[in-house]
Amino acid sequence: MISVRGLKKHYRVHKRPPGLKAALKSLFKREYTTVPAVDGIDFEIKPGERVGFLGPNGAGKTTTLQVLAGLLYPSDGEVRVDGHLPQKREVAFLKKIMLVMGQKQQLLWDLPPSDTFELNRAIYDVPRDEAKKRVDGLIELLQIGDVVNKPTRQLSLGERMKCELAAALVHGPKVLFLDEPTIGLDVSMQVVMRDFIRTYNEQFGATLILTSHYMDDVAALCPRVIVIDKGQLSYDGGLDELVQRVRPEKRVAFRLSAAVPLSALEGLGKVVKNDGAEAVLQVPVEQVNAVVGKALQSLPVKDLTVENPPLEEVMSELFSRSRAEKGKAA
Repeated sequence: MISVRGLKKHYRVHKRPPGLKAALKSLFKREYTTVPAVDGIDFEIKPGERVGFLGPNGAGKTTTLQVLAGLLYPSDGEVRVDGHLPQKREVAFLKKIMLVMGQKQQLLWDLPPSDTFELNRAIYDVPRDEAKKRVDGLIELLQIGDVVNKPTRQLSLGERMKCELAAALVHGPKVLFLDEPTIGLDVSMQVVMRDFIRTYNEQFGATLILTSHYMDDVAALCPRVIVIDKGQLSYDGGLDELVQRVRPEKRVAFRLSAAVPLSALEGLGKVVKNDGAEAVLQVPVEQVNAVVGKALQSLPVKDLTVENPPLEEVMSELFSRSRAEKGKAA
């Protein structure tokens, strides 16, 4: 469905020092530097896949999505989406995709979302009966029947984001590019949005690329992740495999009936937390069974859980390693 080969997107940026003298000088002579936003990445995505596209700020995630959506022309390399070259902006291509950006909106501020739904239906030339059936289904899935006829300015952020998604899906796109779709939403609304995105993917077989700084979004939706840093590919594979490769250990959390001293925990593993009611240890995978057995014998344990390290920590360590390796190579 999506094929990216040697994708590069470089920008020519004017640079000058601060001050009036430098500003006047730049009117006659300018110095430029080339900034690589994306610097030669390759990946393929199959139909119906849900893929997390991750990286720190400035890594090139949004630039890549905009190239895939045809909003930017690549500096080099080849990109194809369902057989189309995105930069050609063919009508058949545009009817297959949708780019949803959490920091931008398409809803008309003083009009109800239902008017935007009708506008998008007309733009994409969707038959009225087909559009009504699809919109009714989206309204039911998103539970927005009581808000689509209110002016957009009267809606909460969560209600607006639900309506943004519905408006983006009026034409039934086969490929969704979601750039921070849950940004600014509270925890409960993030869960609602994730459930909807997963349901849409499963019902219609849509291919999904998601960027998000909320790792819960990625863990809940994306079995596979593509990680880029400074415009270059750092990892492409399963999320579970990434966690095991970067942090091959487990977090063992014990709920305690009484506080224990730090010295009672240090012999079991690296102490992450000990607040009296709960103790959390970082333990190598192969030692988990032994540590749990010792803890049950020596500690007042009421309950316990064994989990992977937080995904935020995994990603942070991956970025640190990647930059250290690039620094050595340089």
